[in-house]
Amino acid sequence: MPSAFPKPDPRKLTADEDDLFTAFYRMRRGFDRALDAQLQRDHGVSISELEVLMALVRSPGRRLRVRELVAMTGWEKSRVSHQVTRMEARGFVDRQECAEDKRASYVHLTGEGRRVVVRALPEHTATIRRILFNPLSDEQQAEFLEISQRMNAAIDEEPESSHRLN
Repeated sequence: MPSAFPKPDPRKLTADEDDLFTAFYRMRRGFDRALDAQLQRDHGVSISELEVLMALVRSPGRRLRVRELVAMTGWEKSRVSHQVTRMEARGFVDRQECAEDKRASYVHLTGEGRRVVVRALPEHTATIRRILFNPLSDEQQAEFLEISQRMNAAIDEEPESSHRLN
């Protein structure tokens, strides 16, 4: 007996799926752009620079190997290397020898890099609150957290996922 409900074409999204995808994509990209614009406007740093600085602030000794930054950011090694080079030129980080592995080096947070974080964090946090938390009720925030965790788990299950964040 034929099914009363035809199966959707696997090559296309349904109208509802397309609406959800479009809204999600616009939200994700808009959130990234809003955070970056605020940081650029108020502190002259990019969201990418702050991401590296925050990883270093949170690490023991305020230093990490490039491969650790790759794992934490989910970026390609070449992107991390180029970002670190630009940040080194700005005085936010410096490279230090790795005694355990002469082929490797550490990326170390400088005093100037720490000052950037200290100055930028209050407004950055306020922007996150305005965009992410304030529009949602406590219940919606809990639901959004659960949805985000489920989506992250699905991303982690993707074959050869190079975008895993630890």
